Amino acid sequence: MKDKDRRPKGKGTPPAASRSGQNRSLSGPKDKPSGPRQVARPSSSRPTPGARAEKAEAWPAASVEAAAPVAAVRIRTGEKPAERIPVILETTGARDYHLIDSGDGLKLEQYGSYRIVRPEAQALWPKALPVHVWENADAVFTGDTDEDGMGRWRFPKDMLGETWPMQILDADFFGRFTSFRHVGVFPEQLAHWSWMKERIETAGRPLKVLNLFGYTGVASLIAARAGAEVTHVDASKKAIGWARENQALGRGEKLPIRWICEDAMKFIQREERRGSRYDIILTDPPKFGRGPNGEVWHLFEHLALMLDICREILSEDARGLVLTAYSIRASFYSIHELMRETMRGRGGAVESGELILREGGLSGKEPARALSTSLFSRWVPK
Repeated sequence: MKDKDRRPKGKGTPPAASRSGQNRSLSGPKDKPSGPRQVARPSSSRPTPGARAEKAEAWPAASVEAAAPVAAVRIRTGEKPAERIPVILETTGARDYHLIDSGDGLKLEQYGSYRIVRPEAQALWPKALPVHVWENADAVFTGDTDEDGMGRWRFPKDMLGETWPMQILDADFFGRFTSFRHVGVFPEQLAHWSWMKERIETAGRPLKVLNLFGYTGVASLIAARAGAEVTHVDASKKAIGWARENQALGRGEKLPIRWICEDAMKFIQREERRGSRYDIILTDPPKFGRGPNGEVWHLFEHLALMLDICREILSEDARGLVLTAYSIRASFYSIHELMRETMRGRGGAVESGELILREGGLSGKEPARALSTSLFSRWVPK
């Protein structure tokens, strides 16, 4: 799966800055883990050049500082949450986006007024639509077809500008042609964003949302417009700058979002020491990456510790913890079991599976094949 086809989320991701200013800790006892602790040591290996999350246009992804003190993963006790598996969360399209067709290792998508062709390893079947439909694309990504590979854009008709305006779930943002094939938004995440939006709007109180590895801020803008206080963290100054441009595009400068450019692990470790609490945490880490100060992140080595800390900073009346994973050679069941172990003793349920995009043809209203995009695991209180 794509490291999220992925936008280059800055490696050494900076903590999501919440739009609501400072975080205040919520009162309420924390269940205390018992038993031995497993040590999670920072990785000494460094990713090869260009091995940034596919999404990271030379932007660092979340990371753990190479020289940081050894941290331990708590061994939790208590009953595991209930489980719901497999769960397939489907996105059929939204305003300004739908998957038109896919096949032969490619996907054809509609982003606003542009028809775009990009590589897609999961598209193992033949294309369904005629060749002339694909040849009528406005932009085609060419070059390295590896998830993390760089390339360039070809514009068959007219030369296009670097950015163009879009809107999804009332959030305005800029699409952007990057050298890592990403365009500034991962539409399959609409399934999580809709879920989050509904919980914020029905909570009966302002919720605090933490968006780790927040990239261009689309999720943060959706949460803030729904009424939440948001902390958006990403380690890339470039990504944070893009997120602020998106905020300005929708005239959302007064939305309660705190934009934080920092390593994600450093941020959540500090939040735990401060006693800060969040009601919803979104975390979308890359497969591996390097932070701005030499921090090294490797999903398989550091994910357990990251989730462990995220659990500690969930509020007593938390509404959810969401993890998505792209471009990894693993089963959804692996992260499902990790999430259930992490959330022992908190009750609720863990639902895990895949995010998919459903083809909609040229009109966007002709349901066809499903394209798998990423794995996910989500803890909910009930």
